[in-house]
Amino acid sequence: MEESEPDRVAALQAEVDQLKEAMVSHAVVDQAIGMVVALGRVTPDQGWQVLKDVSQHTNIRLRNIAEMILVWGRRGDLPPHVRAELEDALDRYGPTQIPGSEGA
Repeated sequence: MEESEPDRVAALQAEVDQLKEAMVSHAVVDQAIGMVVALGRVTPDQGWQVLKDVSQHTNIRLRNIAEMILVWGRRGDLPPHVRAELEDALDRYGPTQIPGSEGA
C-alpha cells in the first residue's frame, strides 16, 4: 500500500525533528567534553570516555550528564554523586582532580 501525501509529510517531519534533536544533543555532549578536557587536562577521547563512565556508573543518560556538567560550569552546581563519579573517572583518565574538589 502506498503512503498518502499527508503520511509522507508527517513521516518526513518526524525524521527532521529527530535529526534536529540529535544535533542539539551532539552539541551539548561536545561542549561537556570540552569542559572535561579543559578542567581535567585530558584528551578529547578521554573526555568522551569520562562522560561515558559517569553516565554508566550513575545510570543517568549521557546527554543528561553532559547537561549537568554544562550547568555546573555556569553555576557551580553538580549533584554530589555525579561529582564523585566525575572525580573517579578523571582519576582513571587524567592527571589531576577537578578544581575545587577536596584534596586539590
